[in-house]
Amino acid sequence: MGKKSFRGKNRRGGGGGGRGGGGGGQGGSYRDYPTIPKENERLQRFYDTLLQLPDEEKKAYWDALKRELPNSFRFCGSKGHAINVKRLLKDRYIPEIVKIEHQDGSPVAPPLAVPWYPDELAWWMTTPKNVIRKFPPFAAFQKFLVSETSVGNISRQEVVSMIPPLLMDLRPGMTVLDMCAAPGSKAAQLLEMIHVGEEARVRKVLRAFAAEDGLDLGVETQDEINADLEADPTDSGRATGILIANDSDYKRGHMLVHQLKRLSSPNLIVTNHDATQFPSIKLPSDPNSTKAKYLKFDRILADVPCSGDGTLRKNANLWKDWQPGSALGLHTTQIRILVRALQLLKVGGRVVFSTCSMNPVENEAVVVSAIERCGGPDNVEIVDCSNELVNLKRTPGLKTWKIMDKSAKIWSSWKEVEDFANENTEGVPPGRISETMFSRLEGSDCADLPLERCMRVYPHMQDTGGFFITVLQKKTDFKARNENDRKQAPAKAGDSSEVPSAEKATEGASEEATEGTSENVTEGASVKPGTEATLAAAETKKEDVTMADESTNGNKRPLETEESEEQPAKKVKTEDELSAAATTVAQAKPDNGKPRRNGPVEEPFKYLDPAHPIIQNIKEFYHISTRFPDDRYMVRNEMGEPAKAIYYTSALLRDILKENEGRGIKFIHGGVRMYMKQDAPSAEVCRWRIQSEGMPILQGYVGEPRVIHLRNKETFHKLLIEMFPRISGDDWQRFDEIGERVRDIGMGCCVLRIEPDGSDPDFNERMALPLWKSIHSLNLMLPKEDRSAMLLRVFNDTSPLINITTLHKQQQNQENGKEEPETVDAGEEKAVGEETVKTEETGETNGTEIEDNA
Repeated sequence: MGKKSFRGKNRRGGGGGGRGGGGGGQGGSYRDYPTIPKENERLQRFYDTLLQLPDEEKKAYWDALKRELPNSFRFCGSKGHAINVKRLLKDRYIPEIVKIEHQDGSPVAPPLAVPWYPDELAWWMTTPKNVIRKFPPFAAFQKFLVSETSVGNISRQEVVSMIPPLLMDLRPGMTVLDMCAAPGSKAAQLLEMIHVGEEARVRKVLRAFAAEDGLDLGVETQDEINADLEADPTDSGRATGILIANDSDYKRGHMLVHQLKRLSSPNLIVTNHDATQFPSIKLPSDPNSTKAKYLKFDRILADVPCSGDGTLRKNANLWKDWQPGSALGLHTTQIRILVRALQLLKVGGRVVFSTCSMNPVENEAVVVSAIERCGGPDNVEIVDCSNELVNLKRTPGLKTWKIMDKSAKIWSSWKEVEDFANENTEGVPPGRISETMFSRLEGSDCADLPLERCMRVYPHMQDTGGFFITVLQKKTDFKARNENDRKQAPAKAGDSSEVPSAEKATEGASEEATEGTSENVTEGASVKPGTEATLAAAETKKEDVTMADESTNGNKRPLETEESEEQPAKKVKTEDELSAAATTVAQAKPDNGKPRRNGPVEEPFKYLDPAHPIIQNIKEFYHISTRFPDDRYMVRNEMGEPAKAIYYTSALLRDILKENEGRGIKFIHGGVRMYMKQDAPSAEVCRWRIQSEGMPILQGYVGEPRVIHLRNKETFHKLLIEMFPRISGDDWQRFDEIGERVRDIGMGCCVLRIEPDGSDPDFNERMALPLWKSIHSLNLMLPKEDRSAMLLRVFNDTSPLINITTLHKQQQNQENGKEEPETVDAGEEKAVGEETVKTEETGETNGTEIEDNA
């Protein structure tokens, strides 16, 4: 949801245990903190005055805000996989939960599907925590949630946070920008939409050439038969769209990477820029044109930083910390982000603007101001979404509204502010209020905008948090008007520090762009007064702005309003200069002893020549089909040579990374790890094993000499629960139908294709996993949490993993009379002689272990 900022607060994620939570109050023990009174006179007075709800509904509104938020979660990943995991909830866990009764004999409420979310992929429950802790069926369900969340199959996400991506009308093949993406729950939804139907399309294309390429793809599935190749037709079924997920904070950007890389998408780039100055991204030039070509987006999500008063249910500190100045201080930044989004959008494209605030200063006023700056309703239209998500209860946007200033005085119009400043010689003009915060007077181009097309979701409507969403469509190219070209309330003589202007507090923090004439050319940039020199020299923090986390998947970054002195206007810059300036502004910070927001310089992205000897060796060892593109492999180091990891990206992502090298755009992540370097016992064994993240992309193109087909459920169980099972001597016979195959296949990495016959509902999902064969043993190349999650999902087995290498060492020690090693859980111990592989760019372990005698 919209970013809520907090400064100096020790927020904790809430809800439901596991990693993150779908709402549900403060984390930690309830005994750790005193109860926070859920009262705030100014907050209640403002919203009672603003919303004008009937008495009965008003009571329901405030009662809902004081209740704990229901836990909620979403099944994610590819649609087919998500539906399979959802089936376990419905068939395995809910039937046991509904048997539970309260002491009075009434049944316990089970999890329920969110009625407006497609395919029942979003769920929530209102069961109190004391009930969840008391009954074993809930404990089993909770373990399932934690397990699937840890491997990325479930997202613990607040329900209202799921709305904006669903209104983007996003289809495969589209270019998408998420301007303020951390911690990444909405970005994950967008990424999933880009890949909808991809797996079935790729298999359908592969099957057409299977006989020619010598591939055994098994029985054709119904998904393949129904696959629509025209949905994304230009890359053999592979997704060609792209998501650029951006966040202005470097550390939060890496949290975003952590959240999104579990989806293993080669169509994702993560960037680190101020959203108000998001740079233009260059594309390869058209050889028949002299004009530079820049990326325009089909869809943009502007889920902007906000005061967060819609999150009172899960962030109880807001009851005591809320102040009207929080929203006033963010108004101008929100406008700048939305204007920049509209500039970067294709004609006909769609921007979804959202916040988790109910304050019109951050919502309707921002929408009106952005449309006004972009030339009015002839250029930008508010889209009517009343027929979308039909079961979602919402109320129309406000046509007129009131503003509360820092002193808690409520104003009805800008004229009131002007009259007060002109006539009250004793008083001080209300600080930080500007004309853009009020609804427009009759006669203005934007006085009659259909703001009722905006949607407001109030907490009492369906037991959620509060949220605001607007969908905008760009009708034509435009040049945005200067933000300083507007009226300000006059200040009292000699009291310039109290000029009622949110704009002055952030003067020059944004760069404008003028529209190009070509639909492929993004606007040239005009730097506003005080942009570079002032931001680099003095970033003065404004009053404390209390905000809170989006969902308990991770706290939203603090947005610090910036104040700078006015500087002479600068000349219009070229696209290259804009990109370099944007990075310079983002990185230049005062030397105040605090960490720089944008962190260290990232390693470059270097693409490998398809003729590179290592690429040729990989292709030969795995018998990779010539139909798989070999011009999309890249590494992350200055030398441009494979060191520890080789990545794979989509074609468009490759073009973007190559074309924008050295242009000052800060890319912090892109691509999927396809291969990891591994010590091999001989020169005949390829030292580059297929990484689990890259396996779904590559596996269909690997030749049969490096493929093992597994159809027996119990054989799969042995490979999952046993680490390094022995195959020397006659041990290979334990592995049933794959025994002879694993005995005879050459050493090194191979593809294990799980191909159930469909007779067992718990064992019906096709998978491809990396399997390493060494001299004496096998090992599934999966992190331990993935193994445990599969054991629980497929076998309902919570047993610890068995490390055969460790057990073998213990047996040898006993036979030799040596002292027993310390007792540890066999599933968690790092086996003797194992190597934990680290990623090339960060040194972060991936949890995959390999025997040293491989």
